[in-house]
Amino acid sequence: MLIGEEKISEALAAQQIRLVMSLRQAGVTDAKIISAFERIPRDFFVPPTFQDRSYDETALPIGMGQTISDPNVVARMISALGTGKRLKVLEIGTGSGYQTAILSHLYRRVYSIERHSTLLADAKARLEFVKCFNVTTQLGDGQKGWPVQSPFDRIIIAASSQNIPDILLGQLAEDGVMVTPVGPEHGVQKVTRIAKNRDGIDVQDLFDVRFLPLIGGMPETDGITSR
Repeated sequence: MLIGEEKISEALAAQQIRLVMSLRQAGVTDAKIISAFERIPRDFFVPPTFQDRSYDETALPIGMGQTISDPNVVARMISALGTGKRLKVLEIGTGSGYQTAILSHLYRRVYSIERHSTLLADAKARLEFVKCFNVTTQLGDGQKGWPVQSPFDRIIIAASSQNIPDILLGQLAEDGVMVTPVGPEHGVQKVTRIAKNRDGIDVQDLFDVRFLPLIGGMPETDGITSR
């Protein structure tokens, strides 16, 4: 390693430590979640153009009109899911693979859907490199979920819907939990926790966010026109 590269590596490591501290300050207390964030380098999932901002508490562009979510938001959404090594999770929106990698350290099996083939190919390569071998990915329409693998104990959606997505709710197991942003396409949404039981669902609004909308169908190309 060159001296300059070593300094960059040390700087990124220091930023990751600060990120973990900020998660604790934001109320993320689950030691397993904190450990997962410590183990997964966010800079590995960020395009080179934004390397110097890898550990900023903000969303960053990853191509195809998509973003890697604010790590604070990722941690709080996973906290709302509740963790468990025996649980099977569906993730809608693989994106860069960063959240997927975090999930892989917290659950037995992760199924992740992405509608952009270029993003998915890059994410799969990253996930393999960081040895997330309990992840299965699929190129597809996130609004339709993954019916052949349902029901899921947990569902996390990295895109907003104006209402709770019924199809995905139907793929949630009894006593399962879904966490998703709900609200207008343009403007502030609420991260919403939906707990399903034999009597129906319990809905809880948690905190404000701004996510790109969940769009049905597949893009005509992997160009900038995307959700």
